[in-house]
Amino acid sequence: MKLVTSAHPALRLGLTGGIGSGKSTVATLLQQRGAFVIDADAISRACTLCGGSAMPAIVNTFGTDFVGDDGGLDRQRMRDHVFAQPSARHTLENIIHPLVGAEIQRLAATSRASCLVFDIPLLVESSHWRHQLDRIVVVDCSHATQMRRVRQRNAWDPATIDAVIRSQSSREQRLAAADFVLFNDMDEIVPLQHSVKVLAHRFGL
Repeated sequence: MKLVTSAHPALRLGLTGGIGSGKSTVATLLQQRGAFVIDADAISRACTLCGGSAMPAIVNTFGTDFVGDDGGLDRQRMRDHVFAQPSARHTLENIIHPLVGAEIQRLAATSRASCLVFDIPLLVESSHWRHQLDRIVVVDCSHATQMRRVRQRNAWDPATIDAVIRSQSSREQRLAAADFVLFNDMDEIVPLQHSVKVLAHRFGL
């Protein structure tokens, strides 16, 4: 997927971070300062809701057992399945990622903002993003903080949280890919707001 650019190209920021890092909060703070945020995770979820563009292929590939009572993807059942069978993750990604990529491209082409933020959880894992972005911002926190936040938010058991963390790129890999790092190990939002303000100023926001 190649992003469409205009005669006056916007600054393109990639935003990523491990689960529980506070990446979505940073995206919201940047949006409040005038950035146009494209949330890959939200697009992916929309694709797998009842009537979503990915659902026919998911049903055809995995069967109706993976459809929830609401007609959308049964996320917990699929999560358990892809953890047990890693090849199933690639199959699912091959269905969803092209659809997400097409919607990201459409949204980027329609924006007139001076700064586009591509909120992409698996940015580091995906080889094609680096050359399409001007800068990469990583939201970072400790493993212990990830575990605590996700358990409070999702009520998952520790084994499930740890499995999700291990399925993502390592903290070291994300930091190595970063142009800017926002360390977010505190629960108070004020320090994070200040860090985002300083960073946003560098980007003209």
